[in-house]
Amino acid sequence: MSNASEKLLANTAKAGRLPALLVLEDGTAFYGWACGAPGEAFGEACFNTSVEGYLEVVSDPSYAGQIVTMTYPQIGNYGVDPHDAQRAVPALRGLVVHDMCRTPSSWRSIRSLPDYLAEHGVVAIEGIDTRALVRRIREAGAMRAGISTEDLSLESLLSKVRAARELVGDNLVAGVSCAAHAAAPPLPESHAFAQEAAPEARFRVVAYDCGAKDAILFGLRRAGCDVTVVPWDTPADEVLALEPDGVFLSNGPGDPEAVGATYDQAAQLLGRVPVFGICLGHQMLAKAAGASIEKLRYGHRGGNHPVMNLLTGRVEITAQNHGFGLVFPSLGELVAEESGGVSEHEADLRAWVRAGVAPVVRNSRFGRIQLTHVNLNDGTPEGMRFLDLPAFSVQYHPEAAPGPTDAHYLFTAFERLMAGVEGYLDIDIAADRLSGWRFGTEEAACA
Repeated sequence: MSNASEKLLANTAKAGRLPALLVLEDGTAFYGWACGAPGEAFGEACFNTSVEGYLEVVSDPSYAGQIVTMTYPQIGNYGVDPHDAQRAVPALRGLVVHDMCRTPSSWRSIRSLPDYLAEHGVVAIEGIDTRALVRRIREAGAMRAGISTEDLSLESLLSKVRAARELVGDNLVAGVSCAAHAAAPPLPESHAFAQEAAPEARFRVVAYDCGAKDAILFGLRRAGCDVTVVPWDTPADEVLALEPDGVFLSNGPGDPEAVGATYDQAAQLLGRVPVFGICLGHQMLAKAAGASIEKLRYGHRGGNHPVMNLLTGRVEITAQNHGFGLVFPSLGELVAEESGGVSEHEADLRAWVRAGVAPVVRNSRFGRIQLTHVNLNDGTPEGMRFLDLPAFSVQYHPEAAPGPTDAHYLFTAFERLMAGVEGYLDIDIAADRLSGWRFGTEEAACA
């Protein structure tokens, strides 16, 4: 930095910054400035395209083991309200932004994002070209990375990155799951200005905590569920002994192949109790059915991913955070008479979107399974339902933390499934998407 630049920054919030270095596994390097805790961090490089909701991203347990780049150019401008965090302690390894705001402006802000990151020991870097970084990840695919405020030698830091542990095969769920049975957290009082109170509970739900976001548990509460959270490896018989009306399989980080203790229990629960899975929970149901999982080139992470609901013909704008996905043909052979007469699988599932058909396969373990949702960006599977037993799942996050509310109806669908409604997914998603929100009401205007 030039002397003129240093003088200009001397009387701003950017004064006194420490230099930092980000290095990718392929040797690509970016020099910038520290904007979090000092130190070093290593993990898989990924990016999130959300325009807002950076605190929810930072505190999402699904980012365990990863260094997250935010593509929006300025991050931190509305500060931090801890009640918006998805867990008390962030699980991500590091954060990358173009410009970090140290002087936030919001009536809800309690502290700045840099202060929050420093408090929780999260190493972060700013002042780099995040557009170039994201393009590199998109071109080369997911790879390991490192951030350091201590080792600014490209050669030295690169050697550490290449020696770091791979994400594939690593069970990251065990590190973010709860340690014992517990009630789901209460709804934050600070959210009452925007969201209605939870209704009286009608159903008992046991939620496998594979790294569950608090907002997803809040969504279950607002669907009339009394939620008990259990560790990721809780035996199925122990869950059934709690006499639940339904079982929920949560989101979570890392490689689903490494979470055998969860999908083994899911296999034992299917057919014995209604089951709903989100994100990693969707993959757990797929693994329980004997399906294959693939690692996506750079994953789906952001609040603007278009998904076609094959059952309703509506497009949902969804929030997503995953680096692995179901290989739909591995669930079984197509049932032609229930798949528009088609008997051969399509590599790109957008063919079913064009045909207006929700195909059905015959699974060797659990009977018929129907593809319900398809990603319109790349044609990957985004949802399924079991037709011969009460279970369904989606690959994305329906709780809008952060993101849109288009998929809120899935919580309502789980409520209907537990109530024994035959067409539990037959919901007007346009009417349901603002359920529980108070914006636009006279009561909210006076709050």
